[in-house]
Amino acid sequence: MRILSGIQPSGKLHLGNYLGAIQQHLDLQDKGEAYYFIADLHALTTVKDPRLLREHIRDVALDYLALGLDPARATFYRQADLPEVPELSWLLTTVTPMGLLERCHSYKDKIAKGLSPDHGLFAYPVLMAADILIVDANVVPVGRDQKQHVEVTRDIALKFNNLYGEVFVIPEDRILPEVGAVPGVDGQKMSKSYGNDIGIFLEGKALRERVMAIVTDSAPVEAPKNPDANNVFNLLKLFAAPEETAEWRERFTRGGVKYSECKKRLIALLDERFGPARERRRELASRPDDVQDVLREGARRARAVASATLARARRACGLD
Repeated sequence: MRILSGIQPSGKLHLGNYLGAIQQHLDLQDKGEAYYFIADLHALTTVKDPRLLREHIRDVALDYLALGLDPARATFYRQADLPEVPELSWLLTTVTPMGLLERCHSYKDKIAKGLSPDHGLFAYPVLMAADILIVDANVVPVGRDQKQHVEVTRDIALKFNNLYGEVFVIPEDRILPEVGAVPGVDGQKMSKSYGNDIGIFLEGKALRERVMAIVTDSAPVEAPKNPDANNVFNLLKLFAAPEETAEWRERFTRGGVKYSECKKRLIALLDERFGPARERRRELASRPDDVQDVLREGARRARAVASATLARARRACGLD
């Protein structure tokens, strides 16, 4: 079973990214032949600053490697290092109905918000299809919000196969386990675009200031509180053991909890969970050439598969 997933370098990775996708990606390294790529071509739809894009690409590579992505067990590469991907994207574009793309949620959401989308955003699902099909992926782990894009990939691949013969493996989606909405410091769903995120690799004073800024109500310390309506508790329970979560729930319900005490415990839990990864990240950052070597080797391995897939597609179209 070949597994594929992409990570867009559009900003610093945060706790929502970790709980919603990264930890599942790491677990899947032992479940099949895993291919993970940094989706830098996709990021061009939102990141227009070249310096910032380079920084984000470097950060994603460091973050994943520090958190446990093993280049010996997974093929890890930059999307832009596979020139086969944009070429295949064009071949797929020639069989993709406009209506299929117009129905995509990501495109319709931008229109509804009054934004003026460019062709890159409109054609985003075709490039995603090329990412998946180029490596003959069988399984694509995604959140529910990305399920439609895998369905679009299947539609495009089937249309291509019906027209030109059995060229592409038809992938299946695998919905990642739901962790629920990870609350940001303001109580909304954690998101870079909302500016309410807590970075995975924040530490020391920066982490303390961020956690202490979590919005809470003004109820007296002694008052009973609903833990499920509390932003601090809803973050803490994602990192605490079940027994400790039950203890905090009982204390909130009984009354007498200081929010500052709960926030300090959350900081300690984050230090416990990510402390070793922070050390690994610092060590990796001191060896940037080694990180680049990992991405180059990943691209070499991915291109061995991609070139064969593209050759099949070119031959089928009459371009050989």
